[in-house]
Amino acid sequence: MSGRKSVLITGGAGFLGSHLCDRFIKEGYHVIAMDNLITGDLKNIEHLFKLEQFEFYHHDVSKFVHVPGHLDYILHFASPASPIDYLKIPIQTLKVGSLGTHNLLGLAMAKGARILIASTSEVYGDPEVHPQTEEYWGNVNPVGPRGCYDEAKRFQEAITMAYHIHHGLETRIVRIFNTYGPRMRLNDGRVLPAFMGQALRGEELSIFGDGSQTRSFCYVDDLVEGIYKLLLSDYTQPINIGNPDEISIRQFAEEISQITGVELKFGYQSLPENDPQKRRPDISKAKSILDWDPKIERKEGLKRTLKYFKKELFNEKD
Repeated sequence: MSGRKSVLITGGAGFLGSHLCDRFIKEGYHVIAMDNLITGDLKNIEHLFKLEQFEFYHHDVSKFVHVPGHLDYILHFASPASPIDYLKIPIQTLKVGSLGTHNLLGLAMAKGARILIASTSEVYGDPEVHPQTEEYWGNVNPVGPRGCYDEAKRFQEAITMAYHIHHGLETRIVRIFNTYGPRMRLNDGRVLPAFMGQALRGEELSIFGDGSQTRSFCYVDDLVEGIYKLLLSDYTQPINIGNPDEISIRQFAEEISQITGVELKFGYQSLPENDPQKRRPDISKAKSILDWDPKIERKEGLKRTLKYFKKELFNEKD
């Protein structure tokens, strides 16, 4: 490995994982991506296969994980992340958050590696505190349809902290808020790709409820920068990484209509059970501890994402 530091990135063929692979390659690391390809796609990392400092393992981390050689860091990003996925495969979602995390914590112990766990704003559930601070414990229904994802992530945080406290393992926990950008799947069910796909196909934009619920969207490059800073920091408690620029779903649909140049048409549907009504991160800790805050404004991020989706749908180059 020519003296390079090495990092294992699980979920490495997914949306976030593939962008992290790019970042660590750029920083000079030897990168090992691991993915079972249930929701990931090799096209997200095919540009890396020609590189000597990149490896790919097709593996399910819910089963025993073996990686030969030295590891400096592990980033655990293997998990379905959209409702359309985790509602379809709830047991696999629970297993990757529990068994998978346990396996990777054990690997980190064996390798003497620092491990960063990808948690989520969904640990806050449908919040009664707004904006959400890291001290808020959340309002989650463990037996509702979203429980398979929410509770998998809450368990993931708990076992990670247990390894940190009882074994002295070097751990980091990032709570990721809504993130968007190139390599999202058009059919993954999340609001931004759903809206963009519908707009580009000339369909009605699906509004669940009355559209007054809010989200806060962070461009993927900003998120990756925050994760990178957190991994290399000394901070061991959970930390929010996201963009606090809050917008209602209806207003967001209007923005998508404007940026795609498509006439706005709404199609209203019933609100899913336990769907969060508000979502906005308090990023005070990220600002003060990591010296991080998002730089890319939503208008610019949406332009970059639209270019990617046009290529996906119509094979447009520009």
